[in-house]
Amino acid sequence: MNQYIWLNFLSKKLQAALMATALFCLFIPFGTKAQTNPTILVMGDSLSVEYGLVRGTGWVRLLEDQLQRQRSPWGIFNASISGETSAGGLSRLSKQLEQKKPGIVLLELGANDALRGLSIQESEKNLRKMIQLSKASGAKVLLFGMQIPPNYGQEYTKEFHDLYPKLARQEQVELVPFFLKNVASDINLFQADRMHPNEKAQVILFKNVWGAMAPYQTLLKSQ
Repeated sequence: MNQYIWLNFLSKKLQAALMATALFCLFIPFGTKAQTNPTILVMGDSLSVEYGLVRGTGWVRLLEDQLQRQRSPWGIFNASISGETSAGGLSRLSKQLEQKKPGIVLLELGANDALRGLSIQESEKNLRKMIQLSKASGAKVLLFGMQIPPNYGQEYTKEFHDLYPKLARQEQVELVPFFLKNVASDINLFQADRMHPNEKAQVILFKNVWGAMAPYQTLLKSQ
């Protein structure tokens, strides 16, 4: 009888231990699912959404392909919208930062501000706020420098040109000095509208971006 009671006691102890172990194991999958790959968030305009191009040929896709070739754990979420202004990007950024929790933000905006003749001061305010919000979320920022033709007026053209390096310097973020470097001066690298780079130009745009991402190379190899 005593032996039966002892075996019964051990059986209940074993059941309790197994149940505790099972409950503990239930938490492991949740922890694993919560670990998602780090994200690069692209906030841009038509220059970043493959406007007029065959899908999968734009510079963002080329950047994604490069990350995959070097087996980087980082992924890309392209939140760019054709025709986007700095004000539009600012209005959407907080939600993107909250949902995607990016480690790096690529900020390619401002060209449409100039095309619409918006004030440099307004563009500066919006871009600065986007940089500050991104940094406050813990993300690093790569700002894309833009330039406009001289027919917008010498003063406006110079102020717009100087805006990006000034913001990068003051906010201490990385800069693509001129996103359209080696593209803007070659009409053969543009689509028929003479505003949007064609498929051949995308490799050059990618190289301009990838070169400016040199400070992130160690980060891009880690999770």
